[in-house]
Amino acid sequence: MIYLDNAATTLMKPPEVAEAVARAIGSFGGVGRGVHEASIAAGMAVFDARERTARLLGAPSAARVAFAANATEALNIAIEGLLPDGGRAVTTAASHNSVLRPLFRARDERGCSVEVAPHGADGSLDFAALERLLAGGADLVAVAHASNLTGDVYDAALLARMAHEAGALIVLDAAQTAGALPVDMGALGADVVCFTGHKSLFGPQGTGGLAVAEGVEVSPLLEGGSGTHSFDERHPRFMPEALEAGTLNAHGLAGLAAGIAYLEGVGVDEVARQAAALVERFEAGALAVPGVRVLGGHGGIARCGIVALNVGGADSALVADRLVQDFGICVRAGAHCAPLMHRALGTEGQGAVRFSFSHFNTEYEVDQALEALEAVARDLA
Repeated sequence: MIYLDNAATTLMKPPEVAEAVARAIGSFGGVGRGVHEASIAAGMAVFDARERTARLLGAPSAARVAFAANATEALNIAIEGLLPDGGRAVTTAASHNSVLRPLFRARDERGCSVEVAPHGADGSLDFAALERLLAGGADLVAVAHASNLTGDVYDAALLARMAHEAGALIVLDAAQTAGALPVDMGALGADVVCFTGHKSLFGPQGTGGLAVAEGVEVSPLLEGGSGTHSFDERHPRFMPEALEAGTLNAHGLAGLAAGIAYLEGVGVDEVARQAAALVERFEAGALAVPGVRVLGGHGGIARCGIVALNVGGADSALVADRLVQDFGICVRAGAHCAPLMHRALGTEGQGAVRFSFSHFNTEYEVDQALEALEAVARDLA
């Protein structure tokens, strides 16, 4: 089996991650729920994860990092907590449903307006149209740092500048880029960066969160146990407790800390360089296969380890099934929770076959995938 579905979740992780989770399972109590050794050990592990995440994302401090179950939960927290009733939000067609659905719920239930900047048939973002949408002002801009469908990376610093000029806060969905590319929220000017642990941070599923800039106050989505201020009627409003009601997944966060520690040792720049080389090798080979259409990647735009394609008019699910059943190549097919991008690309009915590469993939695996793709394309032609 050759696993090329890393944009969904990384399969190969540093061995330290599993070791950290195993140690935690046998030794952790509840974070902030006691003064005994088991509780203190859990709290120390979570603080380590906060510090490492803050360094990785350029957050102002560890206290400005709040953990959640995944990027989806983090994006719901950010959008619900920053977009006022009747407010105006702007996004782009590259957004994942984790951005779109909370925005559309705010539109349907809270009287908010939601504007979507279009992408072209080549996947490119129409910055002129985005500028026009922002000309009337906005409360919130929520955008993907990179498309989870095409892998195209967008100029987050420019998007942040445009948002701020319109009077809006910007929420950056870094589910595909955190750990895969350098992300410095301070340098980019991002107000909130939402991330997940189970992709390029090499952590377990059930981990993720949001890093929040100083001066940005996100209203809690959930209220409940906090381990402190228990006699207050409302949940604490100070970070990070404000956004972390209930018992944290300390076992998973211990694994996340180990994954980030591995990244710190290798260097995110080096990880990005390796992934870019694999993408370049695969894309060049895929473009040479008759009948293959590669999606996105216009004008030499940066990619975040993803190449999406179609084989003639074949249904993407059929192609993916042939790849895994006949050759052991694991990819993802379908809509990828990115409906508006599929509409832009004209692939609503066909979907797309997504190959996504990790730091742990090799050139040999790329070449095997290309041989399989060529055989499937030849058979389906």
